[in-house]
Amino acid sequence: MSALPPPSRIQLAPQQGADGSLEPPISLSVHEGGQGPAIVLLHGFPELAFSWRKQFQPLVDAGFRTIVPDQRGYGASDAPRGSQHYDMAHLTGDLVHLLDALEIEKAIFAGHDWGGFVAWAMPVLHPDRTAGVIGVNTPYLPRSPIPPTQALSFAAGGDVDKIYILWFQEPGVAESVLDQNPRIVFEKLMRRSIPMEEMQARVAEGDGDMNPFRRLKELPETGAVLLSEEELDFYTQAFTQSGFHGGISWYRNFDRNWEQHPEFGVQKISHPSLMITAENDMALQPALAADMPSRCEDLETIMISQCGHWTQQEKPEELNRLMIDWLTKRFG
Repeated sequence: MSALPPPSRIQLAPQQGADGSLEPPISLSVHEGGQGPAIVLLHGFPELAFSWRKQFQPLVDAGFRTIVPDQRGYGASDAPRGSQHYDMAHLTGDLVHLLDALEIEKAIFAGHDWGGFVAWAMPVLHPDRTAGVIGVNTPYLPRSPIPPTQALSFAAGGDVDKIYILWFQEPGVAESVLDQNPRIVFEKLMRRSIPMEEMQARVAEGDGDMNPFRRLKELPETGAVLLSEEELDFYTQAFTQSGFHGGISWYRNFDRNWEQHPEFGVQKISHPSLMITAENDMALQPALAADMPSRCEDLETIMISQCGHWTQQEKPEELNRLMIDWLTKRFG
């Protein structure tokens, strides 16, 4: 099992709450090493800094100061109660304060899944602290004309249980299911990919149900095993301790982020950008990145074939090569 160095606990400066008052400061668990241009690796849901374990040392060896936090709400980092603490202002604010604590002027932000949304938000909200962006599976999407959950509800025909993002919205519902058996989340979902056509056929057979989280016990095991027993134990122990509230709370801010930041998906990004798609990612399909050149002025795009959603773990060598080649060319 590829390893990350032992983490440091870094206390961040307090952020301003919705009422204008300063909130209690939080601390993040952060793995760090290397010298050179700084790159911050941002995980998604339901993941951890651990998900970047196979990228850490190659990036350090390539000459980059590599910083990998458990983000707010995850792992050994603090997890404030209440979804209002997990909007994009807080998530990007954490990264600015993390750079301040590490005395770094600016960094490249690489994000996968939800971490990708945060990475693409950095050059919009904090352009002076951003050197470049790498999206892994997650594109810089255009702005929805209506609130995101409303658009998803239309797509689901009003059946909120069929789309996990909608099912996540009601506080306590998803937590009551996932917290009971964290191990099954990773046993059933964190697996190697199958061809997109086969996955689409399975969704069609399930009457368009895109919510595996509420029916994990009945879900067939799809794709070959991806995690070793040791790796599976690591995820299980981390989420047994933390629960899923923090990560799920990010989803409860889709509409809030849409309301607070009308510039997302509209404002063009001029920073150097790399978009890495995965051929078999059903959740973040490569087609979603097709029109990104209209929103990114300095963009390279490449697809990893026969790869699903868990790119860092399914195709680590290929991902490492693509990231390091681009980073060395643009920042090395």
